[in-house]
Amino acid sequence: MRVLFASLPSLGHLFPLIPIAWAARAAGHEVLVATFGESAEQAARAGLPVADIAPGMTQRSLFIDFVTKERDLHQRIAAGDQSEDLAGALFGTWGEWVADGAVAHAEAWRPDVVVHERMAPFGRLVAGVLDVPCVRHDLGIEPGALAGQLRHMSAALARHGVPDLVDDSPWIDIVPPSLAPAGRDGWSMRPVPYNGGVVLPQWAVHPPERPRVAVTVGTLVGKRPDGIGLLERIIAFAPRVDAEFVIAIDPYDLPKLGDLPPNVRADGWLPLNALLPTCAAIVHHGGSGTTYAAIDAGVPQLLLPDDGASDRPINAAAVVARGIGLAGTPDDVDADLVRQLIGDDRLRAATAEVRAEMAAMPSPAELLTRLEVLVGQEPVSKSI
Repeated sequence: MRVLFASLPSLGHLFPLIPIAWAARAAGHEVLVATFGESAEQAARAGLPVADIAPGMTQRSLFIDFVTKERDLHQRIAAGDQSEDLAGALFGTWGEWVADGAVAHAEAWRPDVVVHERMAPFGRLVAGVLDVPCVRHDLGIEPGALAGQLRHMSAALARHGVPDLVDDSPWIDIVPPSLAPAGRDGWSMRPVPYNGGVVLPQWAVHPPERPRVAVTVGTLVGKRPDGIGLLERIIAFAPRVDAEFVIAIDPYDLPKLGDLPPNVRADGWLPLNALLPTCAAIVHHGGSGTTYAAIDAGVPQLLLPDDGASDRPINAAAVVARGIGLAGTPDDVDADLVRQLIGDDRLRAATAEVRAEMAAMPSPAELLTRLEVLVGQEPVSKSI
């Protein structure tokens, strides 16, 4: 079986695909990742072959081009025009721009099935053009329907002969049942944390002498001035908390933090799946990948979403409702809130419950059986 995985150039979109791509490769299937920009390099570092479908395009250039080339649409969205869905307009427009490259590579490689993350509608286009099965890989609690995205790809759909393409594919749901809204009909799959690889510093492989608190604002928020401002706020009160703080941040941004107190470390990016098992808590921006990595490690979390247009407030609300963490705004975080996070045994107990629930979900290797059946192959993977 030949499986094409499609993703935008965003690590939060690519990384959830890596475990199932690995599972497919380990089962003896052929794998190709169709992406571009930052994700092309990161997929290659994960040991996967990559087709760069949009050479020269990056996450940053996509945002800049959207603001300049789609000025009227951007202004309507910025003004709160409810007739336009931000995700549909943004990701559909980007899908239109990269559609021709995606189709050209797919026609040359001829996949048997396409798996695309929910913000990469060009994967659905490829499957429609080649008339092969397609599976959408959702990224979290927020539903990932493609209707709005496909509407903004109408020109590409017409160009490639599939003007009436609809979102009728099965989808992969990585949300633990007790965090998910009722009535979901996706294929359940355990979210296996993947954050890249690194040679761990010596301190990271030994138990800390006092509670360790991980801090991250992700790959997007950290690029904004207000993201660095949140880290500066935490660094300022850190000496008043009897804990060791570990800030995960792009090495390029480390100089922006200035001199650090003795109980604060910042050694660049560290894989959360390696760091969090040594931690008593995590403070983060509310991204889905970080949220599930914390649950996987059994660590209570404090979510500080700052963008109502993303899924981060949705994650924060679900975490609080389930009793596995706290939430607030970036301005709310202080020493007392972090002490509460570290010392609340109820949060830890509830997190252990959801961790066990998540561990019982089908693994990527087990989910792979569904792909094999979808393309009409005899399953070679463990049945679910």
